[in-house]
Amino acid sequence: MKLLDLYIIRKYLSTFLVMLGMFIPISILVDLSQKIDKFKQHDLTTFEILSHYYNFVWVFGYTLFPIFLFLSVIWFTSKLASNTEVIAILSSGVSFYRYLLPFVVSATVIAIFAFGSSMFWVPNASERFNAFEYEYVKKNRKVRQTDNIFKQLNKQDFIYLSNYNANRKIGYNFTWEHFEEDQLVYKIQAQNIRWVEKDSVFRLSRFFQRTITADKEVIRNEARLDTLFPFELDELAPLNYKAQTLNFFELNDFIEQEELNGSPLINSHLLVRQKRWAIPVSAFILTLIAVAVASFKKRGGMGINLAMGIILAFLYIFFDKIFEVMVEKSNFTPWIAAWTPNFLFAILSVYLLRHAKR
Repeated sequence: MKLLDLYIIRKYLSTFLVMLGMFIPISILVDLSQKIDKFKQHDLTTFEILSHYYNFVWVFGYTLFPIFLFLSVIWFTSKLASNTEVIAILSSGVSFYRYLLPFVVSATVIAIFAFGSSMFWVPNASERFNAFEYEYVKKNRKVRQTDNIFKQLNKQDFIYLSNYNANRKIGYNFTWEHFEEDQLVYKIQAQNIRWVEKDSVFRLSRFFQRTITADKEVIRNEARLDTLFPFELDELAPLNYKAQTLNFFELNDFIEQEELNGSPLINSHLLVRQKRWAIPVSAFILTLIAVAVASFKKRGGMGINLAMGIILAFLYIFFDKIFEVMVEKSNFTPWIAAWTPNFLFAILSVYLLRHAKR
């Protein structure tokens, strides 16, 4: 059986790589055809476009790798079944669950690579990919929350901005409140706050500070004040896709800070973290479903298996996107949204495996 194990593992991994090699170039050509006018409009160089599509390969490949994996397993398993190789293996005394072992081993290899990619490599590519998209393709799309910004720096310091202009690095109606033991110690207000790159300082216009001590209150007014603060303006209004660009350790720290701040995007950030765990697990579930569907001959041959595979693949994408939208548009629990497609398909895999075994 060891020779058969190696044979199935080689078939599994090689077919998966071929599937990626077939669909990713097609996806690049389709995407390029839709954006070529934008590229010409901004007079982008060939190197800039190629760099963008290098990042596109990582982001697109990771997002849809469960579907590519699913279709590749159905494809090569259907070929094994059509050549009566599966029947020969099972007729030799090998149990159906033992027959599944090399598939599970192969899925483990893919899942480990997917997990490492999602935690460290894909975030870097996602940062460059999204920056390019919002600069050249989605130029007028809102990329961050810019109105009514609240930020809690720590347990004592709270910041408010009525509006923030990321291009000009300027925030309006700036307020900073500092508390100690639940008592207001000082409050800073300014008509606007602007980052002056040349001098590396924050410039406050119409500065007003009220400091409260045990026995008196001190008022300070300045028409303009240059000073330093322990934050960056962009940190007050992080990018909507910021969580997608952070590695495993950075993401945990970022979510902890966003929870402290009471960020309205916290559910989306939590969903990103949950999906980084859920997507690699889907490799096992989809592999088991594919093997159960394709291991035995059916009337209509491989076409029936592929049709079933495509239908199930689109159902998986449908559930995944539906729950993602529910998280973004409501207070739906992120971990339920991330794991529900896996849970539903895990139940389906158990049913199909029992039916296949019989």
